[in-house]
Amino acid sequence: MKIRDMKMTKVMLALSTAMGLAGCDLTVPDLNRPSVDSLELTPTRPAVISAAEGLLVGNRAGYAAQNGYVSILGVLGREAYILDKADPRYVGELLAGPALDPGSPAFGGNFWVGPYANLRNANTLLRALEVVPGMSDEEKEAVRGFAKTMKALDYLVLINTRDTNGVVLDVDRPIGAALAPIVTDREQVLAFIAALLDEALVHLKAGGTTFPLPLSSGFQDFDRPDIKMTVPNFQKVNRGLKARVDVYRQKWDEALVDLAGSFENINAPLERGVYHAFGAGSGDTTNELSPAINQNIYAHPSILKDAEYQEGSTTELDARVQRKVRLATTPGNYQGVSSDYWFSNYPSGTSPVPIIRNEELILLHAEASYQAGDISNARTLLNFIRVTSGGLSELTPGEGGYDFITELLKQRRYSLLFEGGHRWIDLRRYERLNELPIDVPGHRVHPRFPVPESETNARQ
Repeated sequence: MKIRDMKMTKVMLALSTAMGLAGCDLTVPDLNRPSVDSLELTPTRPAVISAAEGLLVGNRAGYAAQNGYVSILGVLGREAYILDKADPRYVGELLAGPALDPGSPAFGGNFWVGPYANLRNANTLLRALEVVPGMSDEEKEAVRGFAKTMKALDYLVLINTRDTNGVVLDVDRPIGAALAPIVTDREQVLAFIAALLDEALVHLKAGGTTFPLPLSSGFQDFDRPDIKMTVPNFQKVNRGLKARVDVYRQKWDEALVDLAGSFENINAPLERGVYHAFGAGSGDTTNELSPAINQNIYAHPSILKDAEYQEGSTTELDARVQRKVRLATTPGNYQGVSSDYWFSNYPSGTSPVPIIRNEELILLHAEASYQAGDISNARTLLNFIRVTSGGLSELTPGEGGYDFITELLKQRRYSLLFEGGHRWIDLRRYERLNELPIDVPGHRVHPRFPVPESETNARQ
């Protein structure tokens, strides 16, 4: 099933510019769909299932747009250029500007309204589950586990973009209520997300063997809430996401426990995982990261410049570069930056974009093992990725005594290239953003997004 079957009309149960967070509310009635009040007070089984499906659509919204999560974070992390002569801000603000503009919802103020809209929808759904007739307790638990996992993903977008500038956590308030505080303690936000994922796991374990809602084709093999933990299921996705949060929190032992409950498997394909699916049908969304759809997004030249050669070769670059980057039909050059390469991760407008996959889990395991003191296992896992994914030779400690974290960050850079801003996030959490290249004198590396101007103004 393609995600086009989950049209956007299902997700926007309540439209407001900041879901009651900033005092400017916009309500758009839909006479073909029950109101939010009716969903909460007199919900039906079809309405609840439709709302649950909509959370996946809401989380996907803007993810693979030209000014979406993957591409904008890719620019900040020097994975990509967006050379669109119709909008100079992709270079003038993201690379050359003194700061990101908090007043622009397409740039510095981006990745705020969308996640909070989806969080409000999730909270509305969770309240509806308390009173909906015609659903078994198992079905309700399965939907709760799914909804809370999706909430965690939306909060991750917020903290990954805002970092220490802050995130609003207490969003389940009536429209018109006092504004919740902006939490600037990054650890507090990540702990909140971790707890949400743990709550979701409890629900999933009580959720039976099938979801009452269809998931997209990107969740193939992971579309069951609870079945024997020896086979794929949504619980394993939940634990993989929790392991990512654990690593962000530097909770290394917890990460190792959660990885053991995830779908990490060195004997499984590295591409195995869950993805946002895209389609070209009516009501669906295409993947704008694909050069088949959008020729404005270019690969940063440093990807090739910094890549190693494959083992035994002096001409064949890292296999990941060969899989993910190709020569552009039309070279790009704008405002002093240029590139001859497009990405080939996404060959068509229906190519899926990873949410989390096996290769990331193995790299998380390597990082957590190293930080927890198991250096031997960490090196083994990192070499596994070098050889299996990159076609590179193994490294040994005797080869100049290489720095493990430097090597880890390099392998994460190429393994997770242009999948979700990982390079920018990784260098920031290791305080290495100064290692990113400055392509033109006067360009800057922005460490985080500002809180939107409407939010800060509403609190003055």
